[in-house]
Amino acid sequence: MKGNVVETVIGAIVIVVAVGFFTFVYKTADVRAGSGGYQILANFESIDGITTGSDVRVSGIKVGSVVSQILNAESYEAVVTMTIAPEVKLPLDSSAKVTSDGLLGSKFIALEPGGDETMLGAGDTIDHTQGSIDIFGLISKFLFSDDTKSE
Repeated sequence: MKGNVVETVIGAIVIVVAVGFFTFVYKTADVRAGSGGYQILANFESIDGITTGSDVRVSGIKVGSVVSQILNAESYEAVVTMTIAPEVKLPLDSSAKVTSDGLLGSKFIALEPGGDETMLGAGDTIDHTQGSIDIFGLISKFLFSDDTKSE
């Protein structure tokens, strides 16, 4: 009988710790980031490293998330749909670029507000974009370029 009480107490402690852990993960992972706000679109030539759930940032602060990405069958551009927090108003001439937290950091979309007085609304498209840069391609081009051609 004494063994059953000890096992029950230990089982209850394990359950409490597990619930605490999942609550902590839920709050720190910002799982609800895609809910609310308004959606905008952007067309990129390349979005290497961007996935559904990637951050959307303004001045380094997360203001939204990537909701979906599809390929435009006519232009072969990547169409990215982003959800932006409702309190963040972006001018119509804002720009978007794919960037990273460092050389090996995670990729995100950085929004740079423009100066237009008209604001982007739900369903609008950002016209000025810059896709991801292929660092390894640039390095290999530099390393294997033929400097003797200029002579």
